[in-house]
Amino acid sequence: MDIFDRYAPFIQDYIYSHDWHSLRAVQNAAGDAIFHTDKNVLLCASTASGKTEAAFFPILTLLEENPPASVGVLYIAPLKALINDQYERLTEICEESDIVVTRWHGDAPATAKRKLLKKPRGILQITPESLEALMLRKHMEIPSLFHDLRFIVIDELHAFLRQDRGGQTFCLIERLCQEAGCDPRRIGLSATIGDTKMAADFLNVGSLRGSIIPKFDGGKEVWRLSMEHFYNQAPQAGEGEAEEEVHALEAPSDKAPFASDPGMGYIFEHTRGKKCLIFTNSREECESVCQNLRQYCEANHEPDRFLIHHGNLSSSYRESAEEEMKDENSFMSICATATLELGIDIGKLERAFQIDAPFTVSSFLQRMGRTGRRGAPSEMLFVMREDHPEARALLPESIPWYLIQGIALIQLYIEERFVEPPMRNKIPYSLLYHQTMSTLASLGEMSAGELASRVLTLSIFHNVSQDDYRILLRHLLSIDHINRTENGGLIVGIAGERVVNNYKFFAVFVENLEYTVHAGSEVLGTIVKPPPIGDKIAIAGRVWVVEEVDHHRHEVYCNLVKGNIPAYFGDVPGDIHTRILEKMYDVLSEDKTYPYLMNQAIYRLKEARHTFDNADIVQHPLVNIGGKMWVLFPWLGSYSFLAMERFLKIKCRTRLHLKGLNSLRPYYIMFTMDADEETFFTILEEEAQKDFDPLDLLYEKEVPVFEKYDQYLPDELVRKGFAYGVLDIEGMKKRIHNWANHQPL
Repeated sequence: MDIFDRYAPFIQDYIYSHDWHSLRAVQNAAGDAIFHTDKNVLLCASTASGKTEAAFFPILTLLEENPPASVGVLYIAPLKALINDQYERLTEICEESDIVVTRWHGDAPATAKRKLLKKPRGILQITPESLEALMLRKHMEIPSLFHDLRFIVIDELHAFLRQDRGGQTFCLIERLCQEAGCDPRRIGLSATIGDTKMAADFLNVGSLRGSIIPKFDGGKEVWRLSMEHFYNQAPQAGEGEAEEEVHALEAPSDKAPFASDPGMGYIFEHTRGKKCLIFTNSREECESVCQNLRQYCEANHEPDRFLIHHGNLSSSYRESAEEEMKDENSFMSICATATLELGIDIGKLERAFQIDAPFTVSSFLQRMGRTGRRGAPSEMLFVMREDHPEARALLPESIPWYLIQGIALIQLYIEERFVEPPMRNKIPYSLLYHQTMSTLASLGEMSAGELASRVLTLSIFHNVSQDDYRILLRHLLSIDHINRTENGGLIVGIAGERVVNNYKFFAVFVENLEYTVHAGSEVLGTIVKPPPIGDKIAIAGRVWVVEEVDHHRHEVYCNLVKGNIPAYFGDVPGDIHTRILEKMYDVLSEDKTYPYLMNQAIYRLKEARHTFDNADIVQHPLVNIGGKMWVLFPWLGSYSFLAMERFLKIKCRTRLHLKGLNSLRPYYIMFTMDADEETFFTILEEEAQKDFDPLDLLYEKEVPVFEKYDQYLPDELVRKGFAYGVLDIEGMKKRIHNWANHQPL
């Protein structure tokens, strides 16, 4: 039977009303998997391919045919903005049916939530944090809300694969199913999955259903891609030499106007008359770029045509920017971070810019996929910026790392279809604390055995021993986060209540202490470390002078002024996979051209390859740069690089007489030593072959707090979690073994 014929009449009417002439391949494949099996389904298809409709058309059909007696579909998404966007789409699809769609997050209307509690039905859309709050504050309502739950749809599944937030999400799914007595199917949606088998296993955590990954022809990906390099001051790479013919992106190739920042001038010119996204890798950079581009508008006597969007801005600022971008007649461009990386529909975008290289292939693909909707090819312009190396700059400082990283990200996907896999080796003690406190707060007094049976049996904690859990519980008793009752049961203690009752408890990702910024009646957003009164701050793409700081209420009051200053929103660590560093080695060592490179990028790559070749880094990852000074290029990702640093400092320092070790993670390590190259690698191999405990790579009395709730853990678990779950010692040892045996990467 044709999948279209199987759809409910209101779905067929929706398709007719939107002038669809046929179903897409992903919709036929998803319909077949959802209609004809009872398994979990992982649906992988490119951005704007119709995944949402592919999943929901058959799901809504099944709900229409056999209405559930509670909420029938739980839709989990990583962003409130994505929920709001999908709410509009799903509400339109369900308009001619009796299926109700309800949003449940901090900015959603309370009246709709109350209606759902009185009469549970339809689709509930929620973030992991709001689901945590629902489980804790409304735990008595869970059975009535979800006892007949049929489907859990997890949108942007890739966003949950490499962090504690994903572990939290699947803990909540298991707890919900246990408390409600339901066994829903899971539907995972993503545009950027590399190893689908590993992702399907992740989707299946705690489920006995098994999973199916529908196969279909997704069509040919068409990209319009370019990458240009800019020094922040003249001259530019290759300036004065004959230009080579470039067949990169068919975009304007005129020179950027003369300006103090040629990269910003290039973006300013190539956004004119177009609706664009300008991606940055941090909120600070996002603010700086928006300030700069608005100053270009002012200097050119043009209307401001730049908006801003990042996680520290108020919801009113973000939503206003989203609405402005949805206007088909608007030619505004928006400076953004990862907040617009996921699948929010902000209309037909003509072009995306990426300033410097993102940390992951997944992020590159998501950002690339924001353009090219509605039949047009995806289009992205990379803008790589750096200062000229100083005349006395050391060898590694003369390599344009972001340019090489950007090429590596693109080539990894083009050549190997590589996307970062799920992170599976972490020992999630921070999450263990969080789920222990959440379970105890929601269910009340429990014996230690009952608590362990509820928490330790959650699949994400399969590598946590009962001994570790006993150590945790004893520690929580000692710091008053849990108390023992007269009956011998466990309850949340007074100190624990202060943590659990704070709204920030629902999130497991690290947050900075933030101050809300006010300008008159407007809430601009939040900052960390507010400056003294009279100083200036940067937020919402503008500069403000601080008039008042209320440290008790964590509020800042300010007025708008002119100027340009850096913003600060807290530290954001990057996590780069080893395959990216290995590909960067390939890019520097091979004599290969890339069709998307523009002229200045071509010349800068030539210079970098010349430097790389002259230093003979291809054959020698350890290079002498004068006297006793050496530089090591490990070509390792963030966590194996971190292990290498510690291994050198702790295991090899004495034998090699290492001093002054200094790193630019994850690219290189510089140090002085008395040994020669051969001795260096011999000693590394000898030390790596010894049977040492990963805890040996921690300093005495070091407690490396890494995750949000590590501060409440006993020191021995923090140390163990970092040594065994964060440091990639196996990756480090493999690289050392390859060096010792003169094997390629």
